[in-house]
Amino acid sequence: MSFDNLSRVTQERPLRMLLVNAGEAEAITWAGLVQPLRLAAAVLGRDVLHLETMTPSQVVLAQPGWHIALLVADERQSPLAPELSRAVIERCRSAEYWGGVGAGVLWLATAGLMAGVRIALPWALYADTEGISERAILTPHLFELDGRHLSCCGGAASIDFALTMIEHLFGATVQASVKESLCIERVRGHEERQRVALQARFGALQPRLSEAVTLMETNIEEPLSTDDIANLVGLSRRQLERLFKQYLGSLPSRYYLELRLQRARQLLLETNHSIVQVGLMCGFSSGSHFSTAFGALFGNTPREERQRKLSPPV
Repeated sequence: MSFDNLSRVTQERPLRMLLVNAGEAEAITWAGLVQPLRLAAAVLGRDVLHLETMTPSQVVLAQPGWHIALLVADERQSPLAPELSRAVIERCRSAEYWGGVGAGVLWLATAGLMAGVRIALPWALYADTEGISERAILTPHLFELDGRHLSCCGGAASIDFALTMIEHLFGATVQASVKESLCIERVRGHEERQRVALQARFGALQPRLSEAVTLMETNIEEPLSTDDIANLVGLSRRQLERLFKQYLGSLPSRYYLELRLQRARQLLLETNHSIVQVGLMCGFSSGSHFSTAFGALFGNTPREERQRKLSPPV
């Protein structure tokens, strides 16, 4: 699914966008998202973009009808009270496109609303994913659009996320005006990774874990064994498994398999390679194994996933 699909909501005027601030107003996750959008709204006028910012308590009383709604919170923010959280999420889900930024992504996934959906979750929250009742697909990207679901890892990536939405909703000229106001030269794309965040999180403390993940990411077509990876980074298999469990909430083999399947899904949606070719490019020598593993993670077959590329968005 491409961010180009966001442009379809601009057919209605004004475009109503809701941002729910469930964290601190000065947090970069919030400020980085709301400031570019406020500048865009000032350029465009309320007849084109009607930007609404609310607290969780305010949105529960608001009139629905938003085209885009996002639940925003810094990664260190504590979850909302259960009853308030349910009410806020239901309001957000009434929008045509909806999702979360920062901790908001985790809250939506924990509520079971991101099953089989690619989400950009802050690396610092990966250890909290055991509570996800319906498994989401964690990607290493800065932000994602999967179907109607929007997600962004937050932090400084909120700025890139906001500017990307502005471009696809209102065009490059409006985006350029906002970039100039913010003195921003380059906008990172959604496919760029949270590598800096990963390194910052582990830093000098866990360089071998970072090295192991890099080995996996660069050996998709011909996967390495867990023992091979452990040997290459100078750890025993048990030590490597302990690191993955502690910091990424997964075993190395599972994490590696999901990396390969995420890459396969991306290729199915964004290229014209055959399903067999995609399987081979992602390390699956058996078509049946590829199909079974893909279905177990995403809930549909590679062929059904390819059909999403061919079908118009709903």
